[in-house]
Order: sequence, then C-alpha cells, then structure tokens
Amino acid sequence: MTMKNEKIENIEELKQIAKKIRQGIIESVYSGKSGHPGGSLSIADIMTVLYFNEMNINPENPKDEDRDRLVLSKGHCAPALYSALANKGFFDVQELKSLRNIESRLQGHPDMKKIPGVDMTTGSLGQGLSSANGMAIAGKLDNKNYRVYCILGDGEIEEGQIWEAAMASSKYKLDNLCVIVDNNNLQIDGTIEEVMSSYPIDEKFRSFGFQVINIDGHDIEEIIKGFEVAKNIKEKPTCIIAKTIKGKGVSFMENKAEWHGKAPNEEQYNKAMKELL
Repeated sequence: MTMKNEKIENIEELKQIAKKIRQGIIESVYSGKSGHPGGSLSIADIMTVLYFNEMNINPENPKDEDRDRLVLSKGHCAPALYSALANKGFFDVQELKSLRNIESRLQGHPDMKKIPGVDMTTGSLGQGLSSANGMAIAGKLDNKNYRVYCILGDGEIEEGQIWEAAMASSKYKLDNLCVIVDNNNLQIDGTIEEVMSSYPIDEKFRSFGFQVINIDGHDIEEIIKGFEVAKNIKEKPTCIIAKTIKGKGVSFMENKAEWHGKAPNEEQYNKAMKELL
C-alpha cells in the first residue's frame, strides 16, 4: 500500500515549519511549567525534515503497517515530537498547551498507546535503539519497505545498552535503520566531556559496523542530503551524527546546560516567542 504523504521540498518552507515546531516546544513547556526545552529545540530541524520531507507517514492512518517509524529514544524531548506531530496534523496544535497536565495524553515522555503518531513509548534512556532494532528486523522478516529512524542523545549514548544494541544493528545488517545522534554536547550536568565523554562518536559507530555521516543538524539541506545518502547504504545500518546547539533558536537558551529541563517564566516565554517569529 502506498500512503499519501505530502513531501515538502522547498527549503524556505521547511525553515518556516521548523520555526513553528520551535514555537510549539516553547508554548508547551511554558504552559506545562515543566519539561525539556534545550534538547527539544536542538532536534527541531531534524524533526522538520523527518516529518515533512523524509518519512512515509499519513496522519489519517497513523497505524499503517507500511509507514516509516520513528523512535525518539531521548524521550524527555517529547515536546519536539509532539510539536512535529501536531503541525503535521496528527492532533490539534492547541493540544500542545496541555503538556504534563494530569489529564492530558501529552505527558513528559511519549506514550504510544495514547498519542497518534507515536511509534514507541520512550523515556528510560538507552533503550530506544533496541526497540528500533526490533522494528527494523520485523520489517526485514515481513518483506516490508519501511524505514526506521532512531534519535539518540549524545549524553544518552553513555548508556551501555546502546552499544549492545549497536552490535545487533550491525549483526543483522539493518540497512533499513537510520540512527541520528543529537550531538549538542550538553547533558543535564554539563558538557559531554565533563560527564562521560563519548567522543569520538563517529569512530565508535564505525567500529560497531555502521556507515557514519556527519552533518550540521541545523542545515535543512544537509539533513535532507544525509537521509538520502543513508537510504542508499546497503548491508549495514547508518548513523547520522548531527552537530547541533542545545536550545537552538532561543538566544538565552543556546548552549546553556541549565535549560536542559526547566520551563521559561512569562518574561522569558514572551522573549522566546518573539525571537521565533
């Protein structure tokens, strides 16, 4: 079954969508008075390309067996996923304001049983690649053509399970799997080097049998090209290492570890939203 998916190729239009996704992130975290804006903003451009240019998905049929899958392994960055899904039409954008409300389906981590378009419930860091492997293996066994995308944080890859899963990705030659590492160089307690350095990330993934692609994670054209290259890799999984800026798009949040997991106050909210127009 070929699904309807309106692919946007105009770069300027994609940049405007990225702004809307960032606005949705700030709106939701401010409304919820809680959440993780820094790492959500750093993947906004990647999410834009995935949902509006790359992935074969249809908001009118979110459970289609032939759809592409996304596992947001760094599940605390759910505001970015929710904003992408809402702007794509999976649910109303106004619902973003309900983030972390006790009665809302948009909780701090995504729930596949409650939210249309969420392919995997995530939040326990380090586990997403294992889930993505399972989806990719299932696709091979079922002779499906769908692709599986898995977004990892650069702090998250300090988790040992990631590397066990990476060995499995390579062993089973999962060329339908594309891992994206959000390399913003900051985690909750500081820089990656200070906490537990995972550098050089590219050499590590190569040694685990991945084809590695390095890109600027805020350059829409580079992101598109990266995914195009990944689709043509055969017999091995691909890892795209996206160099990003934590808090990208909001001046006072950029490259600040303290914005890993806190909400802006009213003054900060107004300043952020003005910058994102």
